[in-house]
Amino acid sequence: MNTAVYAKEAVGANYALESMQYAQARTWEAVDAIAAAMLPGMTELEATAIGKQVLADLGMERIWHPLLIRFGANTLKTFKQRSEGNPVLGENDIFFIDMGVVWRGHEGDAGATFVTGDDPDMIACAAAAKTLFERVEARWRETGCSGVELYDFAHQQAETMGWKLNLDIKGHRVSDFPHAIYRAGDLGDYAEHPHGGLWILEIQLAHPSKAYGAFYEDLLA
Repeated sequence: MNTAVYAKEAVGANYALESMQYAQARTWEAVDAIAAAMLPGMTELEATAIGKQVLADLGMERIWHPLLIRFGANTLKTFKQRSEGNPVLGENDIFFIDMGVVWRGHEGDAGATFVTGDDPDMIACAAAAKTLFERVEARWRETGCSGVELYDFAHQQAETMGWKLNLDIKGHRVSDFPHAIYRAGDLGDYAEHPHGGLWILEIQLAHPSKAYGAFYEDLLA
């Protein structure tokens, strides 16, 4: 057995794939509920406060990574970067939601991009992030490729589609809480084939000429 590989996919005593899938489904429920509450005229800080209240109302056990809601140009920011200012959501605008929430002791992690209004470029950008995710997920399902190869494929596909992939965002481990004790690193640096129920595939795109982007992430399961 390759102990280094095993350590990167190690789980706790309480881990169960069914619980992982339950946590992910509840997290998507929360993403959709928060998105429905986002209205033009509110600020990012107001949106985040609303999002936290939605999570509390849904009965989440705890947040395991901060809730991020990014408006406009802040959709280009990575997870570790702070938002610039406190922008107001416009009538024709783009925003994404990214959350990590514990349900039944397991880590849900999901993110998606939404638009207000009918700007066709913003709609296309949001759709492209999900489409690229689906192409890369299909590649994972259909081949035995490594995490490194998955993100190489994602990069090639993004260029073909006419978007810029942010390769500073490369996915990560999840598990029964807390996964962080395993120090697994990024999915995009994982040299083995990632198993289901353990890894989050993240896609972050930038518009090729405008100051916004899109984000989409989900569990490979």
